[in-house]
Amino acid sequence: MLSQEPVLTLDHADIYQGKKLVLGDVSFIINNGEFVYLIGRTGSGKSSLLKTLYADLWLQSGKGHVAGYALDALNPRDVPQLRRKIGIVFQDFQLFFDRSVEENLKFVLKATGWKNKTDMDARIADVLTQVGLGNAQQKMPHQLSGGEQQRVVVARAMLNKPQVLIADEPTGNLDPAVADQIMKVFQAINNAGTAILMATHNYDLLHKYPARVLRCQDGQVVELRG
Repeated sequence: MLSQEPVLTLDHADIYQGKKLVLGDVSFIINNGEFVYLIGRTGSGKSSLLKTLYADLWLQSGKGHVAGYALDALNPRDVPQLRRKIGIVFQDFQLFFDRSVEENLKFVLKATGWKNKTDMDARIADVLTQVGLGNAQQKMPHQLSGGEQQRVVVARAMLNKPQVLIADEPTGNLDPAVADQIMKVFQAINNAGTAILMATHNYDLLHKYPARVLRCQDGQVVELRG
């Protein structure tokens, strides 16, 4: 049974990029296990909103909670802990191209405090199987297609069993058939209980895989009612 405690809340939050207010008076809740799209034109504030949620930008006014951490009272020392509770998937894969898939994932585990080699190997095998890349441990990123690289990125985001996955245009660089496959991976992760907030320009996905939709427009975040 999913806990009813929301995994993410913003309450009258103002989202700034530097000194510029990009979104004002933002309030919404995402519950455990929910799937939510974030849409809006380029420059509408989607990325600034996501960056605030994983503390790349500071929340300057209003309140926010993500995975048990108060964004409005966050100590910089707590940022690594917060990021262990959330998975982040970027549009540009940000993989290390000089090391294998396994070494890419092991780097993250070591950086987040894992020590035991057996535990690390088991977790890496788990997440790669979850995204359909069970045999890719020893491959180098350049040996993988764009879609496979994005699967590795999703696997990397899942390493620490996050409560919520934040994805910024995860299908932006992929052709429609591959975008479809990545969406199925996200759906499987979501069905297993992880909440997902996905920023996207791809409105086909919204029709094919309906879910809650938040839209950034005119400096506000509004919920679209289906």
